[in-house]
Amino acid sequence: MKLSPRDAAAYFRKPDPAKTGLLIFGQDAMRVAQRRQEVIAALVGPEGEAEMRLARIPASDLRKDPAMLLDAVKAQGFFPGPRVAFVEDATDGLAKTIEAALQDWKDGDAQVIVTAGQLTAKSALRKLFEAHPNTYSVGIYDEPPSRDEVEAALSHAGLTQVGREAMDAILALSRTLDPGDFRQTIEKLGLYKRGDTTDLTIDDITACAPQSTEADLDDVLSVVAEARVQEIGPVLKRIYAQGVNPVGLCIGATRHFRTLHLVASDPGGPSAGIGRMRPPIFGPRRDAIVRQASNWGRDNLEKALMLLTDTDLQLRSSSRAPQHALVERALIRLAMMARRS
Repeated sequence: MKLSPRDAAAYFRKPDPAKTGLLIFGQDAMRVAQRRQEVIAALVGPEGEAEMRLARIPASDLRKDPAMLLDAVKAQGFFPGPRVAFVEDATDGLAKTIEAALQDWKDGDAQVIVTAGQLTAKSALRKLFEAHPNTYSVGIYDEPPSRDEVEAALSHAGLTQVGREAMDAILALSRTLDPGDFRQTIEKLGLYKRGDTTDLTIDDITACAPQSTEADLDDVLSVVAEARVQEIGPVLKRIYAQGVNPVGLCIGATRHFRTLHLVASDPGGPSAGIGRMRPPIFGPRRDAIVRQASNWGRDNLEKALMLLTDTDLQLRSSSRAPQHALVERALIRLAMMARRS
């Protein structure tokens, strides 16, 4: 049977131990692995692997010894409780081997959990699990978690005091971070707030969210937008040392000034414009963007975007001008423009 994405989220949290098997497939290996870990933990519990109620079978090993899966399904352990036979990175070439184990499955046998990469609608594995009356097939797609899934993750981490602004920030993070990074951030937040009964705040989230070159890029653009000309050289040296190239920096600058232009162009003013941004912008960055948009004004921001567009075209042309010098000159010109605004 096929599970819809909405039903799948609830099933992963509370799977049916009486089912014969479950196929989880998708292009993003991290998302597939996260769901597989969740459903196996719900089936066998935290001590399942230590109690040898979980048998891991790499697809490469199963190809060499097709009997491994059926042996794992029928094996009886020393400890009571549900058991799982997990086949990792399966392909359609293993469909007949897995089908034999599903056909011989009886009540009390280990549940068969199979993960795979992206599978087409004609996939033999998908057809096998979708046609079987006691198995499920779930496709994992590159979509951010739903609000229900985020709330469940927060609850699991012990974070129950979450206000509206903090929840909006968490939802924004869920749309920008990889699944593994997002899960680690929630776990870190849970440890950070352990024993603290106050509401989760934006400052808490900022303290625990992963830092990247994106944050350093924001620093560079704030220096430019706030006309701190003397700081441009040192901050460029730092960000180039982290692997950011001139084209990437120009693209980031264009994105930043487009955001400022959108905020400044709102009929209700920058304070209203920032509230319409999607994904939402929070914390110190929100205040900085409102301040910068107010200082620049819409007309000057349009001139800044024209300058950045010209610079981007030069960077992508056959010109032999040094790219680092082109970007630095553009940023200095922007900073000088900010002084005159």
